[in-house]
Amino acid sequence: MTDPTAGARPVRAPRGTALNTLGWAQEGALRMLMNNLDPEVAEHPDKLVVYGGTGKAARDWRSYDAIVRTLQTLRGDETLLVQSGRPVGVMQTHEWAPRVLLANSNLVGDWANWEEFRRLESQGLTMYGQMTAGS
Repeated sequence: MTDPTAGARPVRAPRGTALNTLGWAQEGALRMLMNNLDPEVAEHPDKLVVYGGTGKAARDWRSYDAIVRTLQTLRGDETLLVQSGRPVGVMQTHEWAPRVLLANSNLVGDWANWEEFRRLESQGLTMYGQMTAGS
């Protein structure tokens, strides 16, 4: 697994009425993500941990940067797909569709146990988003 702090830096959400994205829905998602990692808010911002010791906002700093870049260019008829803290695609949708859809920590059937989750987490293949940190 790579160093969880590689690329770490202080993050602060933009303030005011200037857009950093192509629309307010995208701007809201961007600001929420960034605010969760503000050093005054996050438990371990250098490790992307918002709270609870393991509740992360993104899987790693490369994924965080990719999410931010995508939100900055996401059109009002597109939806960003995020799987356990890593952006996996952008789909053309419509203006009333969500701008972001995400799923965290999903395991099924015989693999839905902590041992398997921790194994996948150690390989950088999933993350624990807690209830709200990754959302």
